[in-house]
Amino acid sequence: MLRAAVALLGAAVLATACSPTSSPTASVSSDAATSSRSGPLISPPPVTPPTPPGTNLPAFACKDTTGGSAGSTGVTAVRIDQHAGYDRFVLQFDSHVPAYTVKRQAKPVFTQGASGQTITLSGTSGVLVVLRSSSESGTYSGPTDFPQADFAVLKEARLTEDFEGTVSWGLGLASPACFRAFSLTNPARLVIDFQTPIL
Repeated sequence: MLRAAVALLGAAVLATACSPTSSPTASVSSDAATSSRSGPLISPPPVTPPTPPGTNLPAFACKDTTGGSAGSTGVTAVRIDQHAGYDRFVLQFDSHVPAYTVKRQAKPVFTQGASGQTITLSGTSGVLVVLRSSSESGTYSGPTDFPQADFAVLKEARLTEDFEGTVSWGLGLASPACFRAFSLTNPARLVIDFQTPIL
């Protein structure tokens, strides 16, 4: 009889273990997930975007200007270009931007170096750019006259002197214009922008 009871108990345990209702089931909570973090959330500091190239320029001024530094240098390139709001004249150097003056003139009439001859450029007014301790003869072989009839203000740029350490460029303008002159590096450049009328 004891043997029969043990057999019956074993059969009951086996039936319970094999029953599909006895297996554990996983349940998914319908509650929203919560963070274990406590206290205020700290946001990262705002990132200031870099200043786009060309936006940190000096203001236009209607007066003569000087700048640069001492020491001999050679002109390696001359460029002119148009941009929205200004016409640009650029002198590039092999080492640094030399001492310079940018002087306004009532007329686009300039004296050519040691010869003393005068030349008249396109336009109705002018600007004379003079570089000290500079030369072009051994470092620059490009054009020395840039006529630009289609530019709004800068109508012509011409080399007027390259003699005994002085380089001069005459700039003929359509009308008197305010300008800004500043230096750039890598490579060394003197940049002169002439303000154009806003249409």
